[in-house]
Amino acid sequence: MTENETVTTQSTSTNAYSAFIPEIWSKKLNTMLEKNCVMMQCVNRNYEGDIANQGDKVKIITPADVAISTVGSDSISYSELEPTSTELVIDQKKYFAFKINDVAQAQANQDIMIAHLESARRAIEEVQDSFLLGMHSEVAENNIVGSEESAVALNKSTIYSKFVELAMKLKNANALSGNKKPWVIINPTIESYLLQSTEFIGAHNVADETIREGAIGRIAGMDVLVSTNLTAVSGVFYVLAGTNDAITFASQLARIESLRDKDSFADLVRGLYLYGAKTVQPNALAKMVVQDPTEVTDTTTTSSESGSTSGSGTSGGSTGDDTQSGTETEANTENNGDENTSNP
Repeated sequence: MTENETVTTQSTSTNAYSAFIPEIWSKKLNTMLEKNCVMMQCVNRNYEGDIANQGDKVKIITPADVAISTVGSDSISYSELEPTSTELVIDQKKYFAFKINDVAQAQANQDIMIAHLESARRAIEEVQDSFLLGMHSEVAENNIVGSEESAVALNKSTIYSKFVELAMKLKNANALSGNKKPWVIINPTIESYLLQSTEFIGAHNVADETIREGAIGRIAGMDVLVSTNLTAVSGVFYVLAGTNDAITFASQLARIESLRDKDSFADLVRGLYLYGAKTVQPNALAKMVVQDPTEVTDTTTTSSESGSTSGSGTSGGSTGDDTQSGTETEANTENNGDENTSNP
């Protein structure tokens, strides 16, 4: 082979990951995120717009309340409306980056592109759902059931009444006006109680009414979604409920790149994901502070073990028996002494 032929071969060769076209990655991953993420069913994306860089801001205008007056003999008076504004800041910046060698591509038994897209989706959802579930800290005080000091103890008997109380918080805050449908996010532990409740309506029994995509059913008028990211914090769960008006969310898979690793026979793939959220209507959110059943079990077990240990210290072992015998002897002596004192 001549030198010219060698140069031509190198210039026209393609790497093993020519399938990793950035545009295709971006479109497919964005589609997967929109369809599968739990919290995406519970927020609005009215102000998403174009997000190019971390720190981008979206200005949100909230209309002022309009007063109603009674018509009388006086002339009509006009109140000046002063709408308020707030900013949705795109301040969350995450990335993924990995290397795949040519041998892995050659030996793969499935479409490796889709496999890694799925893995990237799950990783993004983990941080995204946790971020959005953290919005429970912005719930209005009047919309909270239970507290950190007195967390609600849920079981199959109490779960319905407590979820009714949670839904009532939203109704009393006028968050359910019109045809707005509330949602509630629970974790698998609470789901296990819910499935044992006779008042729970499974998705297959909702009849003609529509529920959110991914919802397992409905209770107390709220669509129920399950997230494994709703974890215990200091011995309590924060069950979040609300309507889609409460939180506005904006995100963008800003960039996906594929490049050849100069130091090995491998491709490098990396992606940049930007997002942010803002609670624009705090009254449209509610939460319930639920006691972690694991903590309750551990406390009970510890108490039982302590009692068992105390009992075994009294009745088990030669030392315990000697102590007990000594105590009984002293008690008998004192009793005899008392009897001798009272009987001259």
